[in-house]
Amino acid sequence: MVGGEERHAPGVVALIPARAGSKRVVGKNIRPLAGHPLLAYTIAAALASGVFDAVIVSTDSEQYAEIARYYGAEVPFLRSPAYAGDLSPDIEWVESTLQRLRAEGRPFECFSILRPTSPFRQAETIQRAWKQFGREVGIDSLRAVEKCKQHPGKMWVVRGARMTPLLPLGPSAQPWHSSQYQSLPEVFVQNASLEIAWSRVVFEGRTIAGQVLAPFLTEGHEGVDVNDEKDWWYAEHLVATGAARLPVVTRPPYQAVDSMGGSL
Repeated sequence: MVGGEERHAPGVVALIPARAGSKRVVGKNIRPLAGHPLLAYTIAAALASGVFDAVIVSTDSEQYAEIARYYGAEVPFLRSPAYAGDLSPDIEWVESTLQRLRAEGRPFECFSILRPTSPFRQAETIQRAWKQFGREVGIDSLRAVEKCKQHPGKMWVVRGARMTPLLPLGPSAQPWHSSQYQSLPEVFVQNASLEIAWSRVVFEGRTIAGQVLAPFLTEGHEGVDVNDEKDWWYAEHLVATGAARLPVVTRPPYQAVDSMGGSL
């Protein structure tokens, strides 16, 4: 097991996806945030959590692999380009990774997807989620969610010059689109901070989630997701103002280390 105290539980692997083809923020996964590549914070949180028997980065880039290894993750093989496109579904690279690990004599009963775009997820976040996953009975997976800020009851589908409610539910006398947010039923939206699932959902059902999901409610800025330049500005703002903290990275910044391991 990587870091932390001994854990008597099914073998679990952290899978960190970091393909190199980001379009909205070029090089997003290795772009520096507060001195370290974005990827470093997810690796640091995963290692410090003490939950995982292995922390593995799935990438199609040799450069990303080098950076991931520098910060303490494994990259036992590169992801196939066939599973690294803009529209490639997660099940493809997850299935391929778990199958290759199993073929190499490293089967894992559980896996967790930790996306680098959630840099404010802490080791404590992962620990809390893992404890909840262990308490749940009869589930296939657990997924991070947060309360929806833009309620779908106020969303519309536009067709030509007319529109209809996305959710044509609720009382006709007081439709949701004309109601106060506080009076609407609570709705939650998933965020990218973490997922935990039994590996059987991949091998038996070819899905990363299965059919029975438990909600994991993120707190504060744990679920902040960095996907475009506006998100990046917000992440930098949170760091600069001290409104949110990043996981502690114990290594010097990757760019500041020479080939002999000394600081430049």
